Amino acid sequence: METASFSAAAANGAVGSQRDRSLVPERLQRREQERQLEVERRKQKRQNQEVEEEKSDFFAAAFARERAAVEELLEGGESMEQLEEAAARLQGLQKLLNDSVLFLAAYDLRQGQEALTRLQATLAERRQELQPKKRFAFKTRRKDAASAAKVESASGALAAEGVLASPPPLKEEGGIGSSWVFGFSNVESQVLEKRAEELHQRDVLLTELTKCTVRLYGNPNTLRLAKARNCTVLCGPVSTSVFLEDCSDCVLAVACQQLRVHTTRDTRIFLQVTSRAIVEDCSGIQFAPYTWRYPGMDEDFEGSGLDRSKNNWKDVDDFNWLARDMASPNWSILPEEERMIQWD
Repeated sequence: METASFSAAAANGAVGSQRDRSLVPERLQRREQERQLEVERRKQKRQNQEVEEEKSDFFAAAFARERAAVEELLEGGESMEQLEEAAARLQGLQKLLNDSVLFLAAYDLRQGQEALTRLQATLAERRQELQPKKRFAFKTRRKDAASAAKVESASGALAAEGVLASPPPLKEEGGIGSSWVFGFSNVESQVLEKRAEELHQRDVLLTELTKCTVRLYGNPNTLRLAKARNCTVLCGPVSTSVFLEDCSDCVLAVACQQLRVHTTRDTRIFLQVTSRAIVEDCSGIQFAPYTWRYPGMDEDFEGSGLDRSKNNWKDVDDFNWLARDMASPNWSILPEEERMIQWD
């Protein structure tokens, strides 16, 4: 009996040793597979880095070349045709920058945008210099007074109806390119509009508006909306950045390269953006695709340099919410049944 038990134990021990020996190659094989995967991962990471460096080098060379060409046109431009060529090249530069957002470092992106802004300001100054001077003509004081009375009367009638033909423009601050900053300020319960010829590549600032509807038909360079309450703002394609600050209970429809929303609450944003939107110190922000349309929009998109096929409207970074495994409570996707808005 003891002999049989000993034989069985020996047999089990032999089986166990054989199993242990068979597990060794499996562990080695698994370890080798993990090592190969890690080598492949590092190789792929290195290749991706090389590709990004190549893209960055290509961007730097192409941007510098086109920038020099635009500067030469602006310095020696003695005709509107030369300035129009400079404007067309500037649009190409803007598109190059827009298409490079995903791989450019933040510093390079900021430097590129600042260079474009300076060139656009110089272009505006050169256009102003080449415009024909208005002929001076004397007018009687009585005629001027009568005209002023008519304008004041008409403005009062429009204001009574809730429409302001020429609302108070924003005061322009000094500095380079300040003539290109304009907008509306301190207006309540009005319908405000700007057309393409007024907006083209200008920096628009809307501040302290209450219960207003703003329609911006055209292609601004930047748009900033601050301290707005219960407003609807509809804007054509913005070449660079859109900023919202200290707004509440608003609706915004805009296409742009970058969007940043700060200290804003309970606002719906109908968005087309080529990079990722950013929210900070916000709550109740809802996003949906850009759906506003107006005659001439195709031309404005072409002039803006934005890629209409690229829309990251639902890719949002919340600077106050760093958890990757949980959605931010500060913004959400607007349900489809709530996206049907009568714009006009």
